[in-house]
Amino acid sequence: LDNASVTLCPHHRDDLARKLVPAEEIAFEYLAQRVCGEVFDGTGGRWVDLTHAFSESTIYWPTDTAGFQLEELAFGPTQGGWFYASYQFASAEHGGTHLDAPIHFAEGGLTNDQIPLSGLIGPAAVVGVTAHVTPDYLVSVDDLTAWEAENGAIPDGAILLIHTGWADRWSNRTAYLGTHLTGDAAVAELHFPGISAEAARWLVDNRSIVAVGIDTPSIDRGQSTDFRAHVILYAESISGFENVANLSALPATGSYVVALPMKIESGSGGPLRIAAFLPKEADR
Repeated sequence: LDNASVTLCPHHRDDLARKLVPAEEIAFEYLAQRVCGEVFDGTGGRWVDLTHAFSESTIYWPTDTAGFQLEELAFGPTQGGWFYASYQFASAEHGGTHLDAPIHFAEGGLTNDQIPLSGLIGPAAVVGVTAHVTPDYLVSVDDLTAWEAENGAIPDGAILLIHTGWADRWSNRTAYLGTHLTGDAAVAELHFPGISAEAARWLVDNRSIVAVGIDTPSIDRGQSTDFRAHVILYAESISGFENVANLSALPATGSYVVALPMKIESGSGGPLRIAAFLPKEADR
């Protein structure tokens, strides 16, 4: 984060800023600015919600056939005279907009609750491939280097977001997954874009991102049988965010992501609320 790109209260910068690693510094910048009343008064920028709401229509991996379940426990006036509503829900970890913790594909990897905030908060690098995406498209090293040629190197501590345009299909499960089938038979029929093994390896070897998100059901494409992007990235403690929404609303650079999952002890993932903050100078 360029020191000239934000303004901090002097006592916050003097006391704390020099002690922080890059991704944590970003979180600190916004916390400090909130205390100083410089951002969250509504004048410093705006927030974009990158999350699909959970409901009965939420899309899950085809083998997670239970889906999202919401049961009403109470709704209406009470004998005491006040209104009261309460529900209970059930969900697999990996459905809707959700987190993949590294342990999902890396033995001994970080669990949901072990991921530090610095692995969930950071500057966004939004790589768009909508112009040439196909149902079985693999995001390539060339896609990443072409983005960098235009926007500069993906910064350390960044959250890489892959914008394929697939979120536009969210309301149509068959179009989104590539099949109307459910259960084990559906897996071989899945068709949606993902990240190539070569691109995943290039990121691990050449950049220092903390997480990668995509607007499809998986960071690996639907036709993957070995899930190499998962294996390569998660082995390096790089988490995944899947079924991300509204990436078309973000610029290639300049926004900041906060991705906070339900904190499930020892979990391999979980429902995720992810949002991006667009400072005024980036919101053009």
